[in-house]
Amino acid sequence: MKCLVTGGTGFLGRELVERLLARGDQMVSISRRPAPDLEALGAKSLAVELNETTPLREALAGVEVVFHTAAKAGIWGPRAEYWRTNVEGTANLLEQCVQAGVRRFVHTSSPSVTFSGDDHLRAANDLPHARRFLAHYPASKAEAERLVLKANGAQGLATVALRPHLIIGRRDPHLVPRLVARARAGRLRIVGDGLNEVTLCAVENAAHGHLLAADRLSLGAPHAGGAYFLGQEEPVLLWPWIQDLLGRLGLDPKLSRISERSARGLGAACELTWNLLRLQGEPPMTRFLAAQLARSHSYDMGPARRDFGYREIVSLEQATAEAVVGRQAG
Repeated sequence: MKCLVTGGTGFLGRELVERLLARGDQMVSISRRPAPDLEALGAKSLAVELNETTPLREALAGVEVVFHTAAKAGIWGPRAEYWRTNVEGTANLLEQCVQAGVRRFVHTSSPSVTFSGDDHLRAANDLPHARRFLAHYPASKAEAERLVLKANGAQGLATVALRPHLIIGRRDPHLVPRLVARARAGRLRIVGDGLNEVTLCAVENAAHGHLLAADRLSLGAPHAGGAYFLGQEEPVLLWPWIQDLLGRLGLDPKLSRISERSARGLGAACELTWNLLRLQGEPPMTRFLAAQLARSHSYDMGPARRDFGYREIVSLEQATAEAVVGRQAG
């Protein structure tokens, strides 16, 4: 089949492109800049903005399935930037897909759309969107997810939203590098009691879940119009996992502690300072980050197993080892 991947140069997007090509699908990847490395693999790579109309419609010609992985991520930045890419860009992409006759749309969402600072323990996909958000990223992703699910059935288009959580692997540019940078700078501390449980997701499992969901997606499929968490079958305790990771990388795994209340207070103070002084870069702590580091956020893979046959194909141990090797190589 002919597929289009938005954000094909990203961590998950690149994994999807490679897997689609390996199984013989025709591939179009769109991103903000040309990607000659993807062209070398056999994909057609186009520099297209999600908010453009004609170039996007041309890129969608003959496409049967769209994997929408592109997004503005992060925990800090102007609201307008998150809304422009994550909400307005998704809305335009959906409209152009309907106009082009695309039949299947797999959207990469985030578990953070359900997170308001409370514990989630092995929560299922019926967990509602948060009533309040601690950052613009989850707020914008929640609105994008609503748009995607609402579009299910529009002129034959079937949609599904997938929520991979804390993706790790060999080319991880986000989670592990940030943890390592904080540890080396002496700014990584255990927040709370250190016993919070989280779900991690190997990038191979995230991509595999996207392919399974796409291959079985139709207007009559049980997962059409639904949102599903993706990750390892079994969660882990976040801080012991982080300390083990640091030890494997030759860093001191002993970390000092800060209470969740103090971390949230520090986050609020940092946010106020950054806003008032219009400082560049990301604050060292925010309320959202404090809550993520202190609270449990683990999820049940049962609904994804039941509705589109999800199974992890890479263990957490293998994914962690690959993340270590990738970091050492980098």
